[in-house]
Amino acid sequence: MAVFALSPQLFANRATDIYVDQTEGDNAADGRTAPVKSIARAIRLAAPGDSIHLSPGIYYESASFTKVNGEPDKPIILDGHGAVLDGSEPVTSEEWEEVEPGLHRKVKLYPNPSDAIVGRWFLLWDGEMQRMNRTSKGPKDPLKPVADLQPGEWTYVEDEDAFYLRLPEGQKLDEANIRYPKRSNAVSFSSSGSHITVRNITGTHVYNDGFNVHGAQRNLVFENIKAIDCGDDGFSAHEDADCRIDGFVSIGNSTGLCDVNTSRTYYRNVYIRDCHGFDLYFIGLDHSLENALIESSAAKTFWLEAKYLDEGGLCNLRMKNVLIRRVGESSQELRIGGGGALHATNCTFEGVDVMLTPGGIVDFRSCLFSSGKSRPNALLFRNTVWRGQSNVYDFKSLRVDQTSFRPETFSDFQTLTGSEKESRWEEVDTAPDGVGADRSTLPTPE
Repeated sequence: MAVFALSPQLFANRATDIYVDQTEGDNAADGRTAPVKSIARAIRLAAPGDSIHLSPGIYYESASFTKVNGEPDKPIILDGHGAVLDGSEPVTSEEWEEVEPGLHRKVKLYPNPSDAIVGRWFLLWDGEMQRMNRTSKGPKDPLKPVADLQPGEWTYVEDEDAFYLRLPEGQKLDEANIRYPKRSNAVSFSSSGSHITVRNITGTHVYNDGFNVHGAQRNLVFENIKAIDCGDDGFSAHEDADCRIDGFVSIGNSTGLCDVNTSRTYYRNVYIRDCHGFDLYFIGLDHSLENALIESSAAKTFWLEAKYLDEGGLCNLRMKNVLIRRVGESSQELRIGGGGALHATNCTFEGVDVMLTPGGIVDFRSCLFSSGKSRPNALLFRNTVWRGQSNVYDFKSLRVDQTSFRPETFSDFQTLTGSEKESRWEEVDTAPDGVGADRSTLPTPE
């Protein structure tokens, strides 16, 4: 049954709408008087001012924009209406040879496999990701020898250009419900583009990013998007990209957000959890994060640094009404490196340390550092800048280079930094009024 009512009158009134129906669509159609079958065909048909509508469901297809341009008052809109773009395909006995009972191999799974693919790779084993404790920006255990594989595990042998997997005893491959990531990104932009809006889409099970932006991109808008169980980043902007994101959920990815080069990204209403490598990784040009809840269990919580900018350049990040709560077993830190400039207002950091390395800058306003599974520590190296006002710190320790401070000597720290007016170092059970994030306004966990 078609999802969209395709009456002639509907299309006469809405000539700028293009419809995609993977069940009843036909790529020979125009998408307006009758739906097309694929997202790729709809994007090729779209002109400034057009809106592409996906029928709800799971699409085993990516949405790729290359040199696609809307206009300032006529953006091209891709509305998923809740559709899921799934990058995986089934592992079958037709394509994977059995080299011995329970051990299967696939040679040349990708045309040109690279470390970028192998380092992000995973299998979906009955719906569960099996990363073998390997991520591109986090833990990366050595690939196992084939002989050491246990049931439910996989490996890659470079000399053979072959992936291997081992089944539990007695299980048949076609009955095991195993899938592999065939596609690199769910939604991607490359080369150049402008004035495009993507909304109401979930990207999942790709070996790279849920939402991946490369090249010279201007006025890209993302609304109500999700990235679930992707091999690398939930959202990642590169090079000279300019993106605004309102409503983003990132769950089970290697990294929640990762923006690099001279990218500019502005996020509102964000929820992140179950990352493996990093929760937040900003090494671009200019970024903001507002009204966000990050439940941090990744190997690294936060990194801000001007890694790819010219000497003297700053990677600026403004955070407002953000709660970062460390839920992982080990403590982690806000790490601000050379050229990283963090400006945080009304933010709460639970069980999260601060490390300010040479060239790093922080400015905390009405923020709260409080205990989570552990009380936070703060370490400032030489040649750093720390500013603050009206903050509450429940620190375990505070050190600047070789000098340690205590609650009773916090006034010396205030003198040293020339700031921290009306700030306090004290144990707290609840945030004082006006300090820290407003939890009632943060996105609801899913």
